[in-house]
Amino acid sequence: MLHIVNKSAAERNALDSCLRVAQGGAILLIEDAVYAATKGNEAESRLRDAQSHLKIYVLAPDLEARGMQDRIMEGVTTVDYGGFVDLVTEHKNCQSWL
Repeated sequence: MLHIVNKSAAERNALDSCLRVAQGGAILLIEDAVYAATKGNEAESRLRDAQSHLKIYVLAPDLEARGMQDRIMEGVTTVDYGGFVDLVTEHKNCQSWL
């Protein structure tokens, strides 16, 4: 399953809810959720733990729009819009966390 999170972990609990129930597959962080994949962010340790059973992706244009492209944490894969589409087609199910 592909889990898509678009809200900042500092403002909403969508990422934590996702991490609590996601058993496998991948997480794609978009919009303000991209902050969670940056070094020094409060959600960094939770994402590091999740990397043991989930693949973590971040939408590069959203990361760049926030000026955070140089702060991406290790093990997180950046994708462009085409990569976003590829992820959706590669996974049987998608869940958006709002």
